[in-house]
Amino acid sequence: MKLFSKILLLLLLPSSLIAQDTTITISPQTMKSNYTSLGDIDGWLFRKGNDISWARKEVDAEGWQKIKPSQLSGKLADKNGKLEGWLRIKIKLDPAFSDTTFDLYMTVWAASDVYVDGSLLCTFGNTGVNGKGFEEYNPNYKPPLPFNLEKGNEHILAIHFVDFLSALPPYNMKSEMGNRISSFIIITTPEFRKFNLDLTLTFHAFRTIWLTVNIILCLLFWLLAFQNRNEKNFFLIAVYTTVYAFVIYCDQSIPTPGFTYAFYAFLDLAWAILVSLSGIFSLLLMLRIFKRKISLWFKISLWLIFAAGITIVFFQSSYPLIFELGLIIINYAYYITTAWKTLKGAQWAVIVGIILAFSFGLSLATSGIVAPGNYSLGLLLATGLFLSSPLSLLVYVAMRFKEIIKEVRDNAKQVVQLSEEKKEQALNQQKILQEEVNRQTAEIRTTLENLKATQSQLIQSEKMASLGELTAGIAHEIQNPLNFVNNFSEVNEELLKELNAEADKGNLDEVKAIAKDITFNSEKINHHGKRADAIVKGMLQHSRTSSGQREPTDINALAEEYLRLSYHGLRAKDKSFNATMKTDFDEGIGKINIIAQDIGRVVLNLINNAFYVVDEKKKQVGDGYEPTVSVSTKKINGKVEIKVADNGNGIPQKVLDKIFQPFFTTKPTGQGTGLGLSLSYDIVKVHGGELKVETKEGEGSEFIIQLPVI
Repeated sequence: MKLFSKILLLLLLPSSLIAQDTTITISPQTMKSNYTSLGDIDGWLFRKGNDISWARKEVDAEGWQKIKPSQLSGKLADKNGKLEGWLRIKIKLDPAFSDTTFDLYMTVWAASDVYVDGSLLCTFGNTGVNGKGFEEYNPNYKPPLPFNLEKGNEHILAIHFVDFLSALPPYNMKSEMGNRISSFIIITTPEFRKFNLDLTLTFHAFRTIWLTVNIILCLLFWLLAFQNRNEKNFFLIAVYTTVYAFVIYCDQSIPTPGFTYAFYAFLDLAWAILVSLSGIFSLLLMLRIFKRKISLWFKISLWLIFAAGITIVFFQSSYPLIFELGLIIINYAYYITTAWKTLKGAQWAVIVGIILAFSFGLSLATSGIVAPGNYSLGLLLATGLFLSSPLSLLVYVAMRFKEIIKEVRDNAKQVVQLSEEKKEQALNQQKILQEEVNRQTAEIRTTLENLKATQSQLIQSEKMASLGELTAGIAHEIQNPLNFVNNFSEVNEELLKELNAEADKGNLDEVKAIAKDITFNSEKINHHGKRADAIVKGMLQHSRTSSGQREPTDINALAEEYLRLSYHGLRAKDKSFNATMKTDFDEGIGKINIIAQDIGRVVLNLINNAFYVVDEKKKQVGDGYEPTVSVSTKKINGKVEIKVADNGNGIPQKVLDKIFQPFFTTKPTGQGTGLGLSLSYDIVKVHGGELKVETKEGEGSEFIIQLPVI
């Protein structure tokens, strides 16, 4: 793109100058374009260094180098990157310019002092000869300086200049940027000032139009891309047009006022990279729109285009740009030719945009030959070049939306048609389904009733299983009061015999003493009889279905009794079993309203499990391990906590989340139903409480029952 801008500038500012020996004569014939450029003509003498005496009219030029200002380059700079020297030339203004005034323009960034016949005419920037620091000259939009010399006489034009190498690639002299040094210094007529101003304003007006249109389209494409994320082409279009807009902005063939050299240099580098990226994205976009696969040749082309952009950065040459354009044209031609027969709809908008862009580009490149000096034509052709691509993409997006809408409508028609076909089938199937639903509903109800019955049986089986585990302990508990009853009965029988004997003797005092002992023994018999009766009633209560009625219960007594019953039951089955029992009851709890037989089952189940795990660990570890089961109660924060702890092996982490699931058990087959903890969990939940477990593998577990105090 920048190549076309430079061609446009050449159309606007044609240069001509006649050299006669070593004296340059400026005549009306050489000022047909109202200006004369002195940078690329013969007759100049150059010498490096800084000697103010070299400004004088008569200086020994022996040893001076014949060189044009346009030939100055960074190769002449010293090791610090500074190029300082003097340029001298003889000029003569034709007497025909008797009534003409002239202006002087400096076109380069170098600081310069201009002398005419040994006298300082003007300065551009600050070369440092006045004791002040160096200050480069910004040549953009600076007013010209008067340059009125005596007509017909020969004059010596001497220029002292100072320039530095750029810190950015390609590290040339600053004056070499944009090939400004080819003009170096320009002598113009007043008409040129008006022409230059009109040209600049017109160019910036057109450039503003190019930028504005591209930025608006860029924002529109980004909005469409975000709103239609399924259309991947929209995103690529947004990226391409964004890069394209930056390419236009970075092209500073006719500079923008106020920019510094550093910013211009940065824009030059950015332009070279962005042009390559623009070409790459345009080719990728073409492939996606044409629905073609990326070939090896295409990948190589993209890398070559990017490499050409890097080459432009470091060498500031037009040849890599021409190479880029050639690769892009070849790829476009190949893929358009091979896809020609399959193109349809919105794809043609892209084809038209490509053809228009290359047509306008070719016309712009040849307009200098066809219509030299016609800058209006050049700007119109450039407008067509810069806008044809984004506008064609806008047409593509519009046509693509039309295609999408058509596709949606066609799909909708197919859906409606299928819906009508399915509707009748659905009505027929609805009757069949309704009959099937009714049949399955009846089966489900029957199954549910069977499940409820089975559940009741399972629960009752679990109760009977726990009752079986209690039997030995209950027998042991009943045996104690029965032994007392039998013993005291036998004692009373002997005492009655003694009573009769003493009564026969008439020993009244002894009779009374014996009667008192009989009375005491009878009370003991009555007490232990009631104890046996309570144990039998508790066994019956444990075995029967719960009444569901809550009643005040001493939770400490309940826990202690089931602890003893569980222990004696296990001892009755296995005489080798032994364990330490620890209790820690909070006496301040009092009685709480619970269903005693249900909570008793929970406590019993937890204690049985605790005795089982410590017994198993004893069998594994052997001597040195003391099996211990602890039962404690505590009232805290309006709740009663019942803790059953053991020092067994603990619960493995992998089964911890499953222990409250129905039918899950870690006991061997035949030793557990897997319902104990599940039923216990449900019972505690019914009471509004919570059953938790804390365990540490290898050190034991602690089950915690939390019940609300009601």
